[in-house]
Amino acid sequence: VQLVESGGGLVQEGGSLRLSCEISERALSNYAMGWFRQAPGKESEVVAAMRWNDGSTYYGDSVKGRFTISNDNANNILYLQMTRLEPDDTAVYYCAADPNARLRSQISEYARSYDWWGQGTQVTVSS
Repeated sequence: VQLVESGGGLVQEGGSLRLSCEISERALSNYAMGWFRQAPGKESEVVAAMRWNDGSTYYGDSVKGRFTISNDNANNILYLQMTRLEPDDTAVYYCAADPNARLRSQISEYARSYDWWGQGTQVTVSS
């Protein structure tokens, strides 16, 4: 599975960005797709994730109410709409795929559950 992120960039505090992740795999009904981020000197953290088959979602506490994860099922694209961006949102954002999501009772927030990763896209929020 190949994942290609796009949409990162430099934005001022309070601004918005939309990240996209193009997914090479077409049969995604068993998958959950997630967005993770890693800032310099910090551990990777989950931003948001969703089950592809039913659209259920999970959000990290720091982004609830500001970020929205969604998908374009026809074109196999995952999105992350980010609003009210803060300097602490500055990080490399990664798209990731969990092919075993339907075996889990809930969407996984753990990076170890995700088998495939994109190359990442940089998001920088200036104050």
